[in-house]
Formats: sequence, structure tokens, C-alpha cells
Amino acid sequence: MSSKTKIILAEDEPALAQIIKESLETRNFEVVLCKNGEEAFDAYTKEKPELLVLDVMMPKKDGFTLAKEIRKLDKKTPIVFLTAKSQTQDVVDGFQLGGNDYLKKPFSMEELIVRIHSLLGRIQPEKNEEDIVIGSYLFNLTKQTLNHSGNMLFLTHREASLLHLLVENKNDILDRSLVLKKIWGDDDFFNGRSMDVFITKLRKKLSLDPNIQIINVRSQGYKLIL
Repeated sequence: MSSKTKIILAEDEPALAQIIKESLETRNFEVVLCKNGEEAFDAYTKEKPELLVLDVMMPKKDGFTLAKEIRKLDKKTPIVFLTAKSQTQDVVDGFQLGGNDYLKKPFSMEELIVRIHSLLGRIQPEKNEEDIVIGSYLFNLTKQTLNHSGNMLFLTHREASLLHLLVENKNDILDRSLVLKKIWGDDDFFNGRSMDVFITKLRKKLSLDPNIQIINVRSQGYKLIL
């Protein structure tokens, strides 16, 4: 049985696809290459990958549509978008559809490798598997779940990482730049918008307890109030 990490790569530019595939394979990844979104969805259902790298602009089915369909079946497998788009709303849309990270073309292979390792590292078991009490919720970082009176909510990798940082700094200001660098790898504008989207998602998931608040401290960061 192969011990290599399996990745689905969906990219319709043959030259770029081959470069990415070969670069990943030299780093001990098993790569399933797909040239359009329909092929990628079929491969996803058959191959059970540990991560997906999806080009946004693809024939037959674009990356955003593909991610939306995958997220209906699977909330956990990390998705990295490759995009030539640079509009803020496009990036935000990608994260709202369930993407975990994005790279704007052109990008360096080393940057992609770092992002992949980072995402895969966040889904490895943590040493402490105990539930953390957050108001009337039980938060399990390892399982990436929120349990409220038996109602189980599943978190994405970044939601769980962000909530964990908020919990560690509860009732104190969590520095915005620190979080962006630690979880997103860079505190640029687009990552900042992505973080705002994830904060909104966490607020919604924690809304069953009216005593829990995540407040925005202007120009500084966020504060989890319990």
C-alpha cells in the first residue's frame, strides 16, 4: 500500500499542470491529474484524496462550482485554489465556498508546497484531544467539532485553528496580523478579507449561546468574550 499523500490536481493548462505534477511527485506526493472540473469530481469520488488543488477557471466545471459540490459531501478535505483572478470578491467567494487557501498565478512551486504542508499539518492529530468548554459549547480541536447540547457542528481546518487561537486569548485582544501570519502565512489584504469571512462563520456557529461574542477591535484584531 502506498504511503504517499494523494493529491488531486485540476488544471487545464497542460504545461503548468505537468510542472506542478512533477514538482509534487519529487516531494513524495501521489498526484492524480485532471484537465477539467468534471474529471476532477469523478477522480475525487474514486480516489479519496487527502488534498485538492483546483484551478478556478476550467472548462466543463470551474473550480468554485467543483468545490461547492465537493463540500456538500466532504467538509474536511483541504482545497487550494489556483487563480489568475485578483478581485477581492473572487477571493472571498472562494473561501465562502469552502476553500482553505489560494494562490494567485504566477506563483512559485515552493510557495505551493509550503501551503500544502501547512494545510496537511493542521489535520494531523493533536496531543490534547480533550473537549474545551466555550460557554455552552464543547470544542474539540482534534476532531474539529463544536458540540452544543448534542448538536454537532463540524469546523473547517481554518475555522478550528482560528477558534483555538481565540480561546487561548479569550477576553484579550487577538492581534490581527499575528493570526494572519500564523494561519494564513501572510498578512496581506486578501488574507485579511478571508479572515473576516471566517470570523463571520464562527460567529454564526457560536450563535446558539447569546453570551458568546467575537468582537472586532478596530485596527487591532478580535476578542472572544465569554
